[in-house]
Amino acid sequence: MNTANDFEIHLQHLTGCSRYASRILAADSAQLDALLARYAQPFERDEMVAQLDAATDEAALSSALRRLRKQVMLRLMLRDLNGLCGLEEVMTTMTVLAEVAVQQAQRCVMAALTTQFGQPIGESTGQPQELLVIGMGKLGGGELNVSSDIDLIFVFAENGETNGPRVLSNHEFFTRLGKRLIALINDLNGDGYVFRVDMRLRPYGDSGPLVMSFAALEEYLVTQGREWERYAWIKARVISPEQSPAIADLTKLAQPFVFRKYLDFGAFDSMRKLHAQIRAEVARRDRGNNIKLGPGGIREIEFIAQVFQLIRGGRDASLRIRPTRHVLQLLVQHKELNADTAARLDSAYVFLRNLEHRLQYLDDQQTQELPSDPSNQLIVAQAMGLADYAALLTELAPIREFVSQQFQTIFSTQQETPEVCAWWSENISSEETSATLTELGYHAPAETAERLVQLRLGNRYRQLPEMSRQRMDKLVPQLVTLCAAQASTDETLARLLALLEAIARRASYLAFLAEYPQALPRLVNMAAASAWACEYLTQHPILLDELLDDREIYTAPDWAALDAQLSAQLADCGNDTEHQMDALRQFQHAQTFHLLAMDLQGLLPLETLSDHLSDLADLMLRHVLTLCWNGLARKHREVPQFAIIAYGKLGGKELGYASDLDLVFLYDDDAPDANVIYARLGQRINTLLSSYTAAGRLYEVDLRLRPNGDSGLLVSSVEAFEEYQQKHAWVWEHQALTRARYCAGDAKIGAAFEHIRTRVLQQHRELPKLRDEIVAMRQKMHDGHPNKSALFDIKHDAGGMVDIEFIVQYLVLAHAHAHPELVENKGNLALLQRAADAGLIPPESARPVAQLYRELRRIQHAMRLNNLSPRVEPDALDISACLALWKVVLT
Repeated sequence: MNTANDFEIHLQHLTGCSRYASRILAADSAQLDALLARYAQPFERDEMVAQLDAATDEAALSSALRRLRKQVMLRLMLRDLNGLCGLEEVMTTMTVLAEVAVQQAQRCVMAALTTQFGQPIGESTGQPQELLVIGMGKLGGGELNVSSDIDLIFVFAENGETNGPRVLSNHEFFTRLGKRLIALINDLNGDGYVFRVDMRLRPYGDSGPLVMSFAALEEYLVTQGREWERYAWIKARVISPEQSPAIADLTKLAQPFVFRKYLDFGAFDSMRKLHAQIRAEVARRDRGNNIKLGPGGIREIEFIAQVFQLIRGGRDASLRIRPTRHVLQLLVQHKELNADTAARLDSAYVFLRNLEHRLQYLDDQQTQELPSDPSNQLIVAQAMGLADYAALLTELAPIREFVSQQFQTIFSTQQETPEVCAWWSENISSEETSATLTELGYHAPAETAERLVQLRLGNRYRQLPEMSRQRMDKLVPQLVTLCAAQASTDETLARLLALLEAIARRASYLAFLAEYPQALPRLVNMAAASAWACEYLTQHPILLDELLDDREIYTAPDWAALDAQLSAQLADCGNDTEHQMDALRQFQHAQTFHLLAMDLQGLLPLETLSDHLSDLADLMLRHVLTLCWNGLARKHREVPQFAIIAYGKLGGKELGYASDLDLVFLYDDDAPDANVIYARLGQRINTLLSSYTAAGRLYEVDLRLRPNGDSGLLVSSVEAFEEYQQKHAWVWEHQALTRARYCAGDAKIGAAFEHIRTRVLQQHRELPKLRDEIVAMRQKMHDGHPNKSALFDIKHDAGGMVDIEFIVQYLVLAHAHAHPELVENKGNLALLQRAADAGLIPPESARPVAQLYRELRRIQHAMRLNNLSPRVEPDALDISACLALWKVVLT
């Protein structure tokens, strides 16, 4: 419980730390009574607004606002200096005071101007218009300091004119409104001022118009917006009016300027240059003692937080937040900063902001300079709870040193002078380059040297912007050196040069490789291990970012967590179909790349890799189905009675990186037009999966396994599907059914499909007839894949993968009625063993055939990773076990 004695102690400490507080209390005794009555409570918004309600005109409001500021400042200073509140309350209270002041001023002036000139009306929509006041900087971020300027920008949606007796253009109307609003808050009179207003962050700065329409603002941001303005607009927030439909339109207009759609690694260099300009100005003015702009100051912490927002905010909406401390926390979750570093930066931020406030409490001056006067030094130290100024400096020095060190760690790369490479220069020659490559151990130095010369002298390189050429000049020699350590030196470098050429015009990707040199060895190792992997990166260079975190990239996927992550990303897209499609593709490519990285490191057995790729496809299909249903203009229920059935490699969970998806669509719905609605749904699913966007394609889809193939309906009812399978399907369609499973949509339909599948597979069949049909189908497939070479085709030649798959399919169709364990879709290896356990094939045959199948898949996978034809020397494999089992089973 607070007592009068407590208040006296608090008051004494306040006046000892703030001459400004002493002056207010000496000039106005009523302030002391108000402070005593309410000091134990934070100064809330409602209390501020209540003190302004009586002000009915601009003169009265001007006086009331200035009295209010003094009350707020006194209470806040007393609470802060005596430990009754923390930094968050200080920043929030000052931010709310600024918001209330601007809102009340805008209402007051707007009412006066509307009486005189009428309401501004938009020329296109005919709707009333209002001025949006954007708070920038610490005001926008909710982090305002106690003696801060407020940075404002004034915008309005549409040009037009007022509808009153005296007509003004909307621009002139809002210009008058803005000027009078500024005067109400900024002008110094006998009662002081409320906030100094700074309008220099508006487009064109001091030389620009005071107010601007949305159209003019958009044109400026697109054609003339500078990099430092992107940084400034991160914290931009409409503070008045409190609500307006135009706010969403403004956000939609500004966000593409601030947050680029791609990963913007060029932000590092932009922020570095901005910081260098600030540092130069600090040095020029001898302001090393400035705790905001000087080394290790507040600005460096803000830059550390916000550079990652600029880089990733275009793809990740969660990073589009404003308060610095919240951003630091989020960067830990995103693994951009480790928890200890973020905690120490947060602690440094709190210390520096508290110190900043105590410097300003002295005389209500907007300053961040440490005092030179000994008496002020002692006051500030004691206000920080320290014995003297020496103790303050002792505590401050390691904080600033840590902040500066972290800043240098994050932003230092490009500050180093690039090394000059003698052979990679304007005078490059094949002979000198070849000699260098020979010394490095390249196997085909002449050919590789010619490739490098063509790159250096080619138009693509010469037409690059200067910064991109500098980055190429740094990267190419590094890659040449790193590739020299690989067994396939020339092939690896050729793959990487193709990647560089493909991304050269996208400055952000070159910036990534230059800013994160630790990613280069991983990139080189991946290119050396797999031509396909390097091509995948070339097609989707946004995945370069995935190389950064070796802990994350080599961790097995948590599909439940990833499912939730994708749901959140899609929710951020709203109803923007194009954005949704890009989000799906980027997510799928990133997860595929993670699996690829683990695969190339030998961390995933092939069967496990296929399971993961199949799980990923299932996840994508679930989300695609939901998005497509939600996007249908005509639908009759909230949740579709519709399911996706997977066949082939996805059905058998043997999916590869570039496998097609063999799909069948089923529905079970009695609605009169269900067939039409679900046909449209099926078409949308097919389109969303298979169409190309800027982010690539999800999957190639094959729908030919549906009843009646290409001539059949795109979707089938469960009843029609069952009738077709029971009465009309060919044997090869029942073979395909052995590797089919429900993978997305209505689980009841999935269960119905499995019931149909089981009944069909357990039919009694005439074995000679079945054998003849399967052998005929195998011959048809063999004829369709002729092999005129002397090599063995591991998939299609006799004794290869297709033979083993046909053997298993025959065993299932021939014997599932007597051995129901064969119905379960467990894959070829498990079914071979089950057939052996049931005595359907010789027990001694199952193991070598299973081993052969596993080896064939491994070879096929390895060859696809390097874009090689799946053929080997005839004596490279022992296929005798497969040939023998074929004779036993199918002859």
